[in-house]
Amino acid sequence: MVFWEGYVSDEAMGTFAPIIVYWLYAGFYQLLPPLDNYRLHTRKEEDEKNSVPLASVVKGVLLQQLVQATVAHLLFVLTSKTGSSGTVIQPSIAVQIVQIIIGMLVMDTWQYFVHRYMHQNKFLYRHVHSQHHKLVVPYAIGALYNHPLEGLLLDTVGGAISFLVSGMTARTAVIFFCFAVIKTVDDHCGLWLPGNIFHLLFQNNTAYHDIHHQLQGLKYNYSQPFFPIWDKLLGTHMPYKLVRRPQGGFEARLTKD
Repeated sequence: MVFWEGYVSDEAMGTFAPIIVYWLYAGFYQLLPPLDNYRLHTRKEEDEKNSVPLASVVKGVLLQQLVQATVAHLLFVLTSKTGSSGTVIQPSIAVQIVQIIIGMLVMDTWQYFVHRYMHQNKFLYRHVHSQHHKLVVPYAIGALYNHPLEGLLLDTVGGAISFLVSGMTARTAVIFFCFAVIKTVDDHCGLWLPGNIFHLLFQNNTAYHDIHHQLQGLKYNYSQPFFPIWDKLLGTHMPYKLVRRPQGGFEARLTKD
């Protein structure tokens, strides 16, 4: 039983809930006060280093979400598991948890290798992936600000493969995709807030991904959005330490293993 049962189909929730969750969670961060004592970059750095206005970022994210919604709808239609009774038999909670974990590992694997290749291929980096790195200082609303081709290959196709390989139903996919969206937004929020559960449970977090957005960290910390497994296995892991800035806030400094 889920709260939307009887009101909205699982397929519709799987298509639109991640978009709604994105704007609610990113909007929450956007509406917070400056919180200078918890920022990984100063507001001055954000204004000076980022080369794309907020309005363009919003338009880019909406375009990617339009493509994602279209692909998600087609995916759910093609993989519908409705039985003769007109309902889908949902697996046990334990099975759903295993499916979500499989989905996380598949998504991490897909995104690591595609992301890394977009850095190593000079043409793809210059013409495609560099759009995301125009946000040298990440912020929550810009989490999905990508070139449309990157959005399709990295996020949309990666999500589809994770869904198919894990064998999850549309209902489980609602939870999986919403969680992935929240984690991605949090990784780009630019804040190191006390008690943030993602910072406590995941090594791949806001500071970890901030290293990748720094000029000296572009060839490291490709893993996203969940675990740093592939970075550690393939030698692209760059550890960091958080240092308090005298003027307030934190700085994620690169260190060596």
